[in-house]
Amino acid sequence: MTSQNALTSSLSDLSVSALLDALAAATPAPGGGSAAALAGALSAALIAMVAGLTVGRPRYADAQAEMATVLARAEALRRALAAGADADMNAYLDVMAAYRLPKETDAQKAERTAALQAAMRRAVEAPLSVAQACAEALDLAGRTAARGNPNASSDAVVAALLAHAGLQGAVRNVRINLPNLNDADFCQAVEQQAAQLLEDGALAFAAALAAADARR
Repeated sequence: MTSQNALTSSLSDLSVSALLDALAAATPAPGGGSAAALAGALSAALIAMVAGLTVGRPRYADAQAEMATVLARAEALRRALAAGADADMNAYLDVMAAYRLPKETDAQKAERTAALQAAMRRAVEAPLSVAQACAEALDLAGRTAARGNPNASSDAVVAALLAHAGLQGAVRNVRINLPNLNDADFCQAVEQQAAQLLEDGALAFAAALAAADARR
């Protein structure tokens, strides 16, 4: 089932003003899940910036290989998280479309239930993917804070703050949809993964701040 109400363009293709208007509109999507993904994308962009300000500079020769790797991965995460904003929006719109399906006959009820379960599963998987990407961004932010150009350490900190916010927001979007799913094994596995992501993310966030503070 494909939503008929999604925006005609990717959220990341909108101007900043148009994106803010879309988020502010009195419509259910795009909402917090997409905003969490976009926070992660902003984090990845800043990580790429700090790494880019390090690569090719002789005074940071010992960090060249690591920062080149960080730069490439940050760019990949930026693209993935931008796409994740659209995926979260469209997953929610699919859920709303499923709720609107007819339920007059037993056959219609069964079809509607199946469509709802499939859409709800996507509404869990989309923010879970965002949470995973944000957790990785937190790790990269810490690496740039510790080894990147120290003149941009505050940018690495902002990257960590954004990635942490994206992770927290994405996990909350995962958890709010889990009770609507009938697959207990899937829900248990996802909850365990979400809890681990939060735990690891908290450690990575603290490490990023400490690394930046140590280079003042």
